[in-house]
Amino acid sequence: MTILSLETISKQYGPRALFQDFTLGMVKGERLGIIGANGCGKTTLLRIIAGLEAPDTGRVTWAQGLRVAYLPQEPVLPAEGSVLAAVFAGDAPTMRLLRAYESLSGALALAPDDQDVLAQLNALTPQMDALGAWDAETAAHSIITELGLAAQMHAPVATLSGGQRKRVAMARMLIERPDLLILDEPTNHIDTTTIAWLEEYLARTTTALILVTHDRYFLERLVGRMLEVDRGQVTSYQGNYGRFLEQKAERLQHEAASEAARQNLLRRELAWLRRGARGRTTKQKAHVERVHDLMAQRPTAAQGTVSIDLAQGRRLGKRVLQLKALSKHYDGQTLINQFDLEVHPGDRVGIIGPNGSGKTTLLNIITGRVVPDAGEVIVGTTVHMAYYDQEAMGLNETQRVVDYIRDAAEQIRGREGALVAATSMLERFLFTSEQQWALISTLSGGERRRLYLLRQLIEAPNLLILDEPTNDLDLQTLGVLEDYLDEFNGAVITVSHDRYFLDRVVQRTLAFAGEGRIVEYPGGYSSYAERQAAAAKAAPRPPTRERKTTPSSPQPSGAPNRSLGYKERRELQELEAQIPQLEAQRDQLAAALSASGSDYQQVSRLSAELAQYEERIETAFLRWAELSERV
Repeated sequence: MTILSLETISKQYGPRALFQDFTLGMVKGERLGIIGANGCGKTTLLRIIAGLEAPDTGRVTWAQGLRVAYLPQEPVLPAEGSVLAAVFAGDAPTMRLLRAYESLSGALALAPDDQDVLAQLNALTPQMDALGAWDAETAAHSIITELGLAAQMHAPVATLSGGQRKRVAMARMLIERPDLLILDEPTNHIDTTTIAWLEEYLARTTTALILVTHDRYFLERLVGRMLEVDRGQVTSYQGNYGRFLEQKAERLQHEAASEAARQNLLRRELAWLRRGARGRTTKQKAHVERVHDLMAQRPTAAQGTVSIDLAQGRRLGKRVLQLKALSKHYDGQTLINQFDLEVHPGDRVGIIGPNGSGKTTLLNIITGRVVPDAGEVIVGTTVHMAYYDQEAMGLNETQRVVDYIRDAAEQIRGREGALVAATSMLERFLFTSEQQWALISTLSGGERRRLYLLRQLIEAPNLLILDEPTNDLDLQTLGVLEDYLDEFNGAVITVSHDRYFLDRVVQRTLAFAGEGRIVEYPGGYSSYAERQAAAAKAAPRPPTRERKTTPSSPQPSGAPNRSLGYKERRELQELEAQIPQLEAQRDQLAAALSASGSDYQQVSRLSAELAQYEERIETAFLRWAELSERV
């Protein structure tokens, strides 16, 4: 079933065409990834698909009744109200019920003996049952918890950071369960643990998905078709990111071969004309026309490739950086506690941890922007540091692009030692002549980040500090940056949530583990994740399932449990009745499976059903254990 149709859409800004005559059909449950250079029009394409912007030509058609949710890079939330109100702000009947239910539950938690609130909750129960809202409510709380919003549910939206706002918008979108999710850089400003959860969540759902992201693991594991916006065209490739790379290489090879053949034929035709054949014969005219045709077939200028053609950093001595007993506290919270670290020449150190745990604070302490409460930072005498920070401090949007680079150097030393003009170096970073003389404020977010990266690298540092370098950079620039870091002869310290980037670049991983603890692991993100999984597997397990099959009797209704809300007490009672039923049905399936004999189709069907029941029982037990523990 086709849920979305784009018919010959085109969009142009000034003299530049973002895409022309693009046609697309999308079926139910399909997953699309969109990639392209910064400023090529990816976000514009998403906005057109979402109905927020009109194409210059063509039309966009949704299937009747299609529910669409769009997550922009910078979500706009109501300035007034709490996080809870923003999360449940949808207009669907289920969302309105959940909004009312959550509000009443919060009131009951503050005044457990308020009979009026209790009566209103009881009145909502039949409506919740009729719409199946209990499952939605349970899923909502799971999403809110996994996105790290549980502690901020009653906080004003105005107090949230950019990353927290994005989580709120994402929670609202996931809770609404739309038919089509449109996500623009959903992993920006989110920590690696949450990204891994989001990837797993999206992999389990059947919702159709259109995704713009620089997260290559997302593109590899979630999408089944890639769209590349390049040179004013949108090209479709079947398969995930890895398959896209293979097909793109084949297409470029074919284009190169076709262009070589065209050039050879053009040279032969021109040589024939230059031999001075008798003029104005039919044969002569045919050759002239063929030359004009061949010249008209000249391919569109290929999309440029960023070139980090810069001289290596300055000489670096044996001592690079040492942190001794470093500590830092903010508002009564311990971010860093007695932390020691030594960085050697050639080190590649990655830093990960939850949002707000202190990663950027640690970088600011290293670079001298923040003073530690205790401890010492020792920087080697030969160290020349460059700090690529998230806020791009010093990037004056009222300044012209070329002047921003000329402030650092009129002449920049290239890789081979020759001096290169600032304008030429900007061209190597894909800034056209028009862009170089334009104000920085006219650049896209990704173009600004690319410009800021160039400014840091032309300082010829030998200690490179990178804070979320993958935010807003396109995949092409990321690949070139990774190659540059392979050859960089200095040391690198980077905070990143990009799992692929961490696996590709770093050799040591520092993980913020809470309460000021920072634990070091060898290798990149995957090595860290494997060690975490092994530690979780080796940790003491909760009581066995058999001991949980006879949970204690629920408390009398006249003595409500003050540690659980109204709905949670009701859920606990339902789970105590539901778990034995599920186990009985599982046992019946197991018996039927044993009696299936050699009937392959029957065995396959029963095995799938049995696995589903096992998963439902496991989920129910985990939830029962969570609620019982609070009792």
